[in-house]
Amino acid sequence: MKILTGGQFRELDLYTIEHEGVSSLELMERASRAVADEILRRWPSTERRVFVFAGPGGNGGDGLAVARMLADAGRIVTAYLFNVRGHLNPDCEANRDVLLQREDVQLVEVTTELLFPELHPDDLVIDALFGTGLSKPLSGGFALVCKRLNQSQATIVSIDLPSGLMCEDNSYNDVTCVVRATATLSIQQPKLAFFFPENQRFVGDFVLLPIGLSAEGLDAMKTHLWITEQEDIHSLLRRRSRFAHKGTMGHGLLVAGSRGMAGAAILASRAALRGGLGKLTLHTPYACLDIIQNSVPEAIVQMDVDSDRITSAVDATNFQAIGIGPGLGRSRYTAAALHDYLLQQTGPMVLDADALNLLAEKKEWLSDVPPESILTPHPRELDRLAGSSQSSFERMNRARDLAITRGIFVVVKGHYSQICTPSGDVYFNPTGNPGMATAGSGDVLTGLLTALLAQGYLPAEAVQLGVYLHGLAGDLAAAALCEESLIASDIISYLPAAFRKLHEGATEADATRSTPFQEEGK
Repeated sequence: MKILTGGQFRELDLYTIEHEGVSSLELMERASRAVADEILRRWPSTERRVFVFAGPGGNGGDGLAVARMLADAGRIVTAYLFNVRGHLNPDCEANRDVLLQREDVQLVEVTTELLFPELHPDDLVIDALFGTGLSKPLSGGFALVCKRLNQSQATIVSIDLPSGLMCEDNSYNDVTCVVRATATLSIQQPKLAFFFPENQRFVGDFVLLPIGLSAEGLDAMKTHLWITEQEDIHSLLRRRSRFAHKGTMGHGLLVAGSRGMAGAAILASRAALRGGLGKLTLHTPYACLDIIQNSVPEAIVQMDVDSDRITSAVDATNFQAIGIGPGLGRSRYTAAALHDYLLQQTGPMVLDADALNLLAEKKEWLSDVPPESILTPHPRELDRLAGSSQSSFERMNRARDLAITRGIFVVVKGHYSQICTPSGDVYFNPTGNPGMATAGSGDVLTGLLTALLAQGYLPAEAVQLGVYLHGLAGDLAAAALCEESLIASDIISYLPAAFRKLHEGATEADATRSTPFQEEGK
């Protein structure tokens, strides 16, 4: 699914109007109907008072139309229309004129000062002040209105975008003047700002409301921002040949562990084996040997010459994939071994955890990372690699620049993990939950990605499939166990269920996909 800019949303509206014979007022009616229906579904009580705060533009027109529709459904509605400059969007003006003819909606047109209503906790506020067109922080009276709304205990529902929040970059926004919504009802497509953690307090829960904007127009829109969808993953997932054996399913190498950090190596190894590869070799210090062989008997253990840490690189020419990082530690001997691996390896690698921290200390080694390798930093690790960022928007762009410049994949881990590709595309992953914010979760991802690469998935396929599966396994684990009790090994335990769910979904998709013969109706 594409993520559009604010300007592209306006272009898509215009394309729909010009090419599909629909007026802007009719399009506003569609959007308002979708919003009103969602509000009636979520908040069905007819006793709850509704207050609509509408701006002078298209978003305000949506709000006034919603006020009318909620009144039609028996709600007690008061609408405040802010017309301080004496000029309204034509469709907003048309909806105002309709409300003026009705007695079941109290309409207050604000031209100078507002006598702010006393809002109660049971009240519902519809925020329709500003939508996607905002390009600078709110100030003056509108900023004051947003602050007053945030001081209330009423439930706030924003139409399309919380007022004061900008579609993409909020690095220099005045966050004290942004509406804090309980829920945001987004028209047709999500907004980029929804996917950044610092904006969660403003967006609340967001719901996408399709309104039939032109599919042709949407297809023509160019973007480098995407949300991964389940259908995308179905097309990547492979089924095993009936004649598969361990020699054809890939041999992966994990370089992981140090004294006291055997657990990271164990988690990565178990995830790799659950990820489907045929054979796994683990290069680890002697100190980790006994616990690893007891915990992961399926793995082949190749011991380092040092008892406590990784100090040398093994010959990696016969492995189909290499993952390095979990529990490595940051000794200078381990750093030298990492560099040796980078120099001898020509195929893509998976680099995580301390491998990234060591690279951050020796940034010149980034040029030795093989093309199309997969780096999986969390935000602080990325800051060490690419420079500090003041906002998630800036961090995303730094990760994207790193991916383009070095020809690698960069996965910025978190809720809606970002997959930045060498071509400049950024994919936001929709699976995963807060329960996965636990030590070892990243080690599981490293093992899984290594397994997929070893089986012959292209790096672009492995990274999307691996990140999606990792989050899906976490979602299944959280549903069964609850987020608070989730630990990293639970994610591994639910990887089989995640694979099964994807396989079942892919089968259903294949069964319902029309053939050309069926499309012709023969």
